[in-house]
Amino acid sequence: DLLDANTNLLAWKEGGRTPADIFDGWLAQADALYSIGNIKINGALLDKAPNLKVIAQASVGYDNIDVAECNARGIRVGNTPRVLSPAVADLAYGLIIDSARKIARGWQHVASGKWGERKGLGVDLAGKTLGIVGMGDIGSRVVKRALASDMRVIYHNRRRRSDDAVLGAAYVSFEELLQTSDFVLVTVPLTKETEGMFGKKQFEAMKQGARFINIARGKIVDTEALYDALSSGHIAYAALDVTDPEPLPGTHKLLTLDNITVTPHIASSTVETRDAMAKLAAENILAGLNGEPMPAEVKA
Repeated sequence: DLLDANTNLLAWKEGGRTPADIFDGWLAQADALYSIGNIKINGALLDKAPNLKVIAQASVGYDNIDVAECNARGIRVGNTPRVLSPAVADLAYGLIIDSARKIARGWQHVASGKWGERKGLGVDLAGKTLGIVGMGDIGSRVVKRALASDMRVIYHNRRRRSDDAVLGAAYVSFEELLQTSDFVLVTVPLTKETEGMFGKKQFEAMKQGARFINIARGKIVDTEALYDALSSGHIAYAALDVTDPEPLPGTHKLLTLDNITVTPHIASSTVETRDAMAKLAAENILAGLNGEPMPAEVKA
């Protein structure tokens, strides 16, 4: 409604697709671009949009955007941090529980008519160590949920936080986190430094029987290495909301394993959160067009 009332809005119709030539025509006249992270915004795209002043992406991640190139062209970039943190933390916590108790697998077991067949035991959360890689707003919210389950929480960041005591989590090195965590949760952004952060070496360093949860970006994980770690049983279970490739084909070999749960990148998919993200993205666009401070601006 904000954009409808204040701009000439050109948008995809629900359930439809806009042909490339029409989209390119839109870009040629666009002053602003609203993105949901499904297109690569690089020099080639920006060349088609000579009037562009602002890009607003309805997500906290912006690895699909060449922010430096945008800034060099005087194009401001906004994202939607914080408003999605509660919903993403909820899903992360849900996947932690699922990795311990195999809830999704249990449903499949019942649906296939095998209620009476044993499927193996889960594990308690209480007394276990949760290691969080990337302690930002989402990670700190997961801490509260984990502490409610009587878990011990450790974390690793590029820099130690100043509020460990208040947070209820202890800072450790990446190596110590891998070696001592019963559950490892990934919440770091995808960057050149974090791409492939979890590979063969890192999975081998994790405790036998550890559980691995990723709600960040798929490319942070080497999919082949994860498959091998799950196949061997070294990693007891994985729960993923993001994958590489994404979307994950139904025929992918990860899905042949019985010690994995995959959800289709739905961490922020609640009515309230998507409304808040859309509103913040719209506010970023209007502020950028008016030359005002953006509520959430990204700098290279």
